[in-house]
Amino acid sequence: MRLHVKQLNYQIDKTPILKDISLEIGEGEFVGLVGPNGCGKSTLLKAIYRTYKPERDTVFVDGKDVCGLAAREMAKEIAVMAQENSVEFDLEVMDMVMYGRYSHRKFLEGEKKEDREICLRFIREVGLEGYEHRSYLSLSGGEKQRVLLARALVQESRLIVLDEPTNHLDIRFQYQIMQTLKKQGITIFASIHDLNLAAMYCDRILLMEQGQIIRSGTPAEVITEENIERIFGVRAQITVNGLTGKLQVYYLPVE
Repeated sequence: MRLHVKQLNYQIDKTPILKDISLEIGEGEFVGLVGPNGCGKSTLLKAIYRTYKPERDTVFVDGKDVCGLAAREMAKEIAVMAQENSVEFDLEVMDMVMYGRYSHRKFLEGEKKEDREICLRFIREVGLEGYEHRSYLSLSGGEKQRVLLARALVQESRLIVLDEPTNHLDIRFQYQIMQTLKKQGITIFASIHDLNLAAMYCDRILLMEQGQIIRSGTPAEVITEENIERIFGVRAQITVNGLTGKLQVYYLPVE
């Protein structure tokens, strides 16, 4: 599954948020989107998965304009884990996750054994085995986050778009979730707050500032001491971790 964005612009209340965004993500790539708060990361992702409606001929999956896809077809092509997920009615965890299978069922068709097995597999993968009959609203923020990731994964879409997937998670589950995503072997586009997580798991990084993609490249090419200081206003020291071979960012005290 390939994602192609061509000259995407977006305004909110006549204020430009996205400015002539163009990007390509290849089959099976894990691409991270990083940048300061308010730079337009969430708006870009929302335009891709149509929470914000993009203009025609700007967002394509495998050459198909997302504006022309029916909702069920869209769900087969792109799985989404958004940052805001307010749920006003309560469901058991299993039922929440099962919602991710709707695009695989015919109209009025009930859940199949295969659906249940897939849901149970991903519930285990996100570390929530035994939670199947727990109330979703009774869970902690991190547990809810993992339920929503399982729901996205059970769609078995070839592209998954995630907005801060490790938000609310403690350190153990941050790395577990990123490892779970990495091993799926599908195309992944995710906004990531933690530069060390991005450096460890992403094949490529897009750096965003004021509604524009200003850098694109490998973690070593984009996550530099100069870029961190200029974009985030923080001094950092970058080394290569001797155990993982990945970049390690150490932040220096603000003077």
